[in-house]
Amino acid sequence: MAQASTIEWTEATWNPVTGCSKISPGCKNCYAERMAKRLQAMGQPRYRNGFRLTMQPDIVELPLRWKRPRMIFVNSMSDLFHRNVPDEFILKCFSVMEQAAQHTFQVLTKRPTRAVAIAGKLPWPTNVWMGTSVENAHYMSRVHALQKIPSAIRFLSLEPLLGPIPRLSLETIDWVIVGGESGPGARPMDARWVFQIRDRCVKSRVPFFFKQWGGVVKSKAGRLLDGTEWNEMPAGVGAFNGERSVA
Repeated sequence: MAQASTIEWTEATWNPVTGCSKISPGCKNCYAERMAKRLQAMGQPRYRNGFRLTMQPDIVELPLRWKRPRMIFVNSMSDLFHRNVPDEFILKCFSVMEQAAQHTFQVLTKRPTRAVAIAGKLPWPTNVWMGTSVENAHYMSRVHALQKIPSAIRFLSLEPLLGPIPRLSLETIDWVIVGGESGPGARPMDARWVFQIRDRCVKSRVPFFFKQWGGVVKSKAGRLLDGTEWNEMPAGVGAFNGERSVA
């Protein structure tokens, strides 16, 4: 439920909840669903329910035992703000994040309206970043909801990017990640969509992170954008901090 991560913008994952349900086009080829079903077939007990939403209460306090500071993606295999996760369980997770001040927690949701609804019940320490996933312009309402959450860092994951977002609102947004879909059935991402977002971030001085072009075999497409790896992160993030490497 917690392990080192190969995701380019984080260091570890922590999954106090597993499983989810699909709510928009970005969910169609969900990597977490594929992984959950694979682990279920392998007999992994935590995935005995496959991709059905399952609380993992014995995992909640795990970050307190990690002494070395790290960047932690919260619920890479689920969504903490799924409607079937009780408020009390979410509060326990946030309490642990508040106590584990040595870490930085990246909470990503497709359900920011739920987060807004219970935001007043939750602590919002500076080591908790709140983000939302947006796949095309039809889901801009998620950005507007995120902007209402009192998080020290607000970020957008525009992955899989399935269409242009010409009027992307970056007010109070601290970081933007863009990536194409990968794996079986991957849908293509138009480079023009990426450049439009990149240019908007540069103009607004919002850190921009280009994760991947994607594709069935994402390693073949790589992650260079105009010959550059865009690895920008919010200020003060240490090893990741706002650096671009040129090939």
